[in-house]
Amino acid sequence: MSAAPIKVLVIDDEPPIRKLLRMGLSTQGYEILEAPNGRTALEKLAEEPALIILDLGLPDIQGHDLLRTIRARNEGVPIVVLSSRGDEAGKVQALDLGADDYLTKPFGMDELLARLRAALRHQLQVKGERPVFRTGDLSVDLVRRIVKVGERDVKLSPKEYDLLRVLVQHAGKVLTHRFLLKELWDELTDAQYLRVYVRQLRQKIEADPERPQYVLTETGIGYRLKAGD
Repeated sequence: MSAAPIKVLVIDDEPPIRKLLRMGLSTQGYEILEAPNGRTALEKLAEEPALIILDLGLPDIQGHDLLRTIRARNEGVPIVVLSSRGDEAGKVQALDLGADDYLTKPFGMDELLARLRAALRHQLQVKGERPVFRTGDLSVDLVRRIVKVGERDVKLSPKEYDLLRVLVQHAGKVLTHRFLLKELWDELTDAQYLRVYVRQLRQKIEADPERPQYVLTETGIGYRLKAGD
């Protein structure tokens, strides 16, 4: 008996984009629900999609308002936002409102599928956090607080470890500067503090800190830890 297909709700007012997503996702076994506007999207929530793709530029409801409404109704469903190339402020706002990730139009189907898999995997980890996280040669034991690169033990300061722990807990998901500052310092709002610790962390876990493979920069937005193996 095969498992039921994963339902993906696509909210986008452009028929060509919906067609592209319907064709690309259907071939991967996803069941597609479509909404050309915010009103229809809210009705489709009753069908309990496992993941939502949301275009911020909708005709009837402002994208961020719709995102806020969806989050109020369903705290856990992963949401991947589609946005225009230059809208960094819009991406940051969407992430701060609870979006799990974003893609900039135009986007490649392979990249979208990878982001969807990461968002679904992160949701599963939240439900039952894995004690040991691995990506490439990096491993983080969240129970024993042991960090290794290959067979080499990595000694981190408490704040460096806290930064890595937050990144691990949200691996594959982009985290905004604001979110990380709030998680790590409560009162601090200057992203320069964060950049210092990211640089120090990279010095200890990256083979080439200038070309990081694990802690990736999302320019103007924040950081993303490479998704686990």
